[in-house]
Amino acid sequence: MTAKKKIKLIHEGRFAAEVEVDLIDDETGWAPYLSVADTRKLDAVRFALKAGQIAEAAALARVFQLQPVSQRESA
Repeated sequence: MTAKKKIKLIHEGRFAAEVEVDLIDDETGWAPYLSVADTRKLDAVRFALKAGQIAEAAALARVFQLQPVSQRESA
């Protein structure tokens, strides 16, 4: 069994977050998979962003505020 560091991206509203997790690889048919702790961390970041609790999300991940660079013209 080996673990490989990966960055998962989460997008909620006008925010995005980079969450570092370990992908676990082994000989089972379920590999690669996340640990329960990493899954809970992803959920915690997603819920914090959704609730507007940016400081809480930033404690677990690298958080970005998104802004549009161009506007589409409406017909």
